[in-house]
Amino acid sequence: MAIIKKTAPIPKEQKKKENVSLFRSTQEIIHQALTELGYSESLYELLKEPMRMMTVRIPVRMDNGEVKVFTGYRAQHNDAVGPTKGGVRFHPHVTEEEVKALSVWMTLKCGITNLPYGGGKGGIICDPQQMSMRELEQLSRGYVRAISQIVGPSKDIPAPDVYTNSQIMAWMLDEYSHIREFDSPGFITGKPLVLGGSHGRETATAQGVMICIEEALKKKGIELKGARVVIQGFGNAGSFLAKFLHAEGAKIIGISDVFGGIYEPDGLDIPYLLDRRDSFGNITNLFEDTITNQELLELDCDILVPAAISNQITEENADRIKASVVVEAANGPTTLEATKILSERNVLLVPDILASSGGVTVSYFEWVQNNQGYYWTEEEVMEKLQKVMVSSFENIYQTSKSLQVDMRLAAYIVGIRRVAEASTFRGWV
Repeated sequence: MAIIKKTAPIPKEQKKKENVSLFRSTQEIIHQALTELGYSESLYELLKEPMRMMTVRIPVRMDNGEVKVFTGYRAQHNDAVGPTKGGVRFHPHVTEEEVKALSVWMTLKCGITNLPYGGGKGGIICDPQQMSMRELEQLSRGYVRAISQIVGPSKDIPAPDVYTNSQIMAWMLDEYSHIREFDSPGFITGKPLVLGGSHGRETATAQGVMICIEEALKKKGIELKGARVVIQGFGNAGSFLAKFLHAEGAKIIGISDVFGGIYEPDGLDIPYLLDRRDSFGNITNLFEDTITNQELLELDCDILVPAAISNQITEENADRIKASVVVEAANGPTTLEATKILSERNVLLVPDILASSGGVTVSYFEWVQNNQGYYWTEEEVMEKLQKVMVSSFENIYQTSKSLQVDMRLAAYIVGIRRVAEASTFRGWV
C-alpha cells in the first residue's frame, strides 16, 4: 500500500480569505439564478445576505482554572418558507463570512429538497482536538445560553456539523430544556436515539452522496461495481461513503485526510482503514511519505469525491481532472472557473448543495418525528431519503438540460426559487 506525505495545515489568514471568496462566489451564483428566473434586483439585495447575524462571546472555565472567552456565530439567512435550519461547527478557522455563506447554502439545500425551512448556520472558533470533554460541554451549553432567544423548534433548529456530534447536541438540548423549563426535542437534530434522534442521521450525508453517485453514473452509463473512486477527505462523510461504495463493489483507489493522500491502483483495504482512523478522520499515523492532496485529485479514476475543504479544484488543475463524474461532498470544493472548465470537458459535476443535502433531509425527518411523537424504522428513513434525493437530482439534471446551464447553476435556480416565491408572496419585495 502507498504511503502518506504530510503537509502543513492551512494557515488561518489563508482560510479567512477563502471563506470571503466562497461567500462572494455564492452571491454571484445567486444573482445569476435570480436573473435566470426573472426576479428583480431588490430580491437579490434581500437574499444576498442573512437576514440576521448574531455574534456571541462565551466564557468557559478551562481545566487549568483559567477563564477563556470563545467567539461564536449564528446566521439565519431567510425564514420566508419556515424556521431556519443548520448545523453548528467547532473549528479554529470558523469565520463570520463562512457562517454566512453556509447559511445561504442551507437555504438552497432546503429549496432543492423541498423542505419547509430556510437556511441557518452556527460556529464557534475553537480547537476541539485540544479540549477536554468537560470543556466542550461547558462551551456547548454556553453557546445555547447565548443564542437561546433566537432559536427554537419553530424559529431556528441547530444540528451537528464539523467536529460536533450527537453528544454535543445532547448537551445543547439539555441546556435549552433547562432554559425553557420543558422538554423540547424538536429544538435540535442529530441527537442520540434515546433523546429523540432519528435512525440514519449519522450516515445521512454519506447516503445522500451515495444516491447522487448512483444517479450520476446512470446518466454516464458507468457501472458502480468495479468503478474506480477517489475520495478526498476521510471524516464522517468520506469514511461512510468509502464504506458504502466498497460494499457495492466499487474500487476505492485513493483517499486522503488533512495531511495528504494514499493511493493503491488495485484498490485500498477500506475495512482496515476504517478500523484504524481516529475520531477526526486521520489515518496518517499508519503511513509514511508519498502523494499530496493535489496529486490525489488528479489520479485517473471514474468518480472523484471532494469531501474535505473548499477551493480544491480550481482553474489551475481543472483541466487535469481525469474523473468522468465529480460529486461534491464538501462545501465549495470547486471554484466557479473550474466548474466552467469541467462542464466544457463534459465532466458531470454534482454540486455540493445537492450532493450533501442528505443530512438536512434526515434532520427534517427527525424534527417531524419529534413533533408527532412517532418514530420510524431505519428502513423507512432510508426509503424516504432515497425518494427525496432521486427526485431532487432528476429535477436539477433536467433543469440543467432544459436551460442549457451547468449543474451548479441549475441547482441554485431550483434551490432559490422557493424562498424567492415565498418572499414575494409575503410582500417583502
